[in-house]
Order: sequence, then structure tokens, then C-alpha cells
Amino acid sequence: MTHAAAPAAATASVSPFRAWLLAVRPRTLPAAVAPILVGSAVAWHEGGFHLATALVALAVALLLQVGSNLANDVLDFHRGADTADRLGPTRVTQCGLLSTRQVAVATSVVLGLATLAGLYLVWRGGWPILLLGLAALVAAVAYTGGPAPLGYLGLGEIFVFLFFGLAGVAGSAYVQTRELTPLALWASVPIGAIVTAVLVVNNLRDIPTDRAARKMTLAVRFGPRFARIEYLGLLAVAFATPLGLWLAGFLGPFWWLSWAALRVAFRLGLDLHLADGRALNPLLGKTARLALLFAVPFAASIVL
Repeated sequence: MTHAAAPAAATASVSPFRAWLLAVRPRTLPAAVAPILVGSAVAWHEGGFHLATALVALAVALLLQVGSNLANDVLDFHRGADTADRLGPTRVTQCGLLSTRQVAVATSVVLGLATLAGLYLVWRGGWPILLLGLAALVAAVAYTGGPAPLGYLGLGEIFVFLFFGLAGVAGSAYVQTRELTPLALWASVPIGAIVTAVLVVNNLRDIPTDRAARKMTLAVRFGPRFARIEYLGLLAVAFATPLGLWLAGFLGPFWWLSWAALRVAFRLGLDLHLADGRALNPLLGKTARLALLFAVPFAASIVL
């Protein structure tokens, strides 16, 4: 496939800097920050907070997110999932703003930087972090690439929850404390749930083009009503978890701080049921921001 058919006006009106910014998808980056913030709060609670390690973990998370975004851009285009009928935000490869080679090289560079930074985390955490890092690198590309892309098999939600929840929160706590505690595992649940909800919005919007490309997401398999219920269920799990942790004795009396963004979540759930097609695009960034809006007070409740 080529992008020769992309409108010349589109390539002429967008600067190279803007094109790369579109490729990076900065609105998704709060979803990479939130797990490290909560994991570091768990490390503080456990008496093992390590600033340098937390910062390196944050850098690795951001690089993996950017690398995954770049890989998704070029690989979805090759598989025919990103076409002129796409309803989502601009994809630079499909629109011809950047060549497939440019984006592929950038993907390799970004994931290479993530690997180099990750060596420090491996030194801190040992072989479990080595295995986790290798799995994260593979998943960044295998979501839309390889002989059996995870996203095309309907496994996207599972892997997003695992890597942004369990790996992001519990992993970042582990490399600081060198212990895997129950609090680290349970604290990963709400973050994983909210970040997974970001993917649900994306898949709900893309049902027509994903179906045409045989990208069998859960939204394609079970329909838009299922996707909307799934979104609400994930947000409900996220906001119910702090209450459960308080009742179980893992959180102190400030657990309710985690509900500071409850009104935002309620509004997003309502908007999702009223929106369709391109009207869902703003909800992607808003749900990613919700992860951070939840993570900040949740982290505070853990520390306090």
C-alpha cells in the first residue's frame, strides 16, 4: 500500500513538527504517567520510595507509550485498518504526512531508548523486570504487528490492563521496594481499568473500519452496546476499588480522596452513551486525562 492518494493539501499545510506531534499522540501520555505515579506512592507507603528509579520508570513508560503509538500508526496502515474512511484523529502514515519508513525508524529508535533506560530497572529489579521489559517491548509492536496481532484478535483489553495496570503500577513499585506486596497488586486494578476504558472508546468509534479490516476487537465482536457497558463497568471498578481497599485495611481514612474525579467519570459515562462516530474523539483524550485525575488523589490517599 502507498499513501500517494493522500491529499497534497494535507501534507502541505502541516509542518514536520506538527506531523511528529500527531504521530506521538500526546493526549495518550497521561495513561503512561498514572501507573508510575501510583506505583511510586505504593513504594512510599512501603518505605522504599526511590526517586531516581521512579524517574527512570516514568521515562521508560513514556517511551513505550510513544513507541507503541508509532508502531500502531504504521502497522494499522499496512493492514488496511486506517483508511480514508477513518473517523479517528489523523494518522500520519495513512495521510502521507510521514512515510512508512520514517515512522518505522522512529519506532525502532524510541523502543531502543526505552530498552537502554530499562537496563537500569533490570539492575534494580533483576530477572523479573528483564522478563517484564521484554514482554512490554514485544507487546508494543505485537498489538498491531506480527502474524497474530493482539488487537486484531480481541485481546487488546486484556493486554492494556496487564501492562498499564499490573506491570505499570506493581512493576514500578517493585523496582523501588524490591518486593511485590498485596497493596501494589490491588492498586494496579483501578489504573488498569481506566486506561483500558481509553481503548474501549477507540474501539467503539472504529467498529465500521475495524470490521472491514477484520480487526476483531471486542466492540466488533459484541457490538456498540457491549462496548458502552464495558466502559461503564471499567470506570465502576476503578472507583469502587479504593473503597474496597479501605474496608480491607489497605488504605487509611483518606481513601475518599480517590473519588475527587467521580463527577468527571460520571459525565464521561453519560457523554459516551450520547456520542457516536467522530463525536467520540474528544472522549479519548478526556478518558486518558481521567486516569491522571484519578491517579493523583489515589496516590495521595496511599501516601497519607
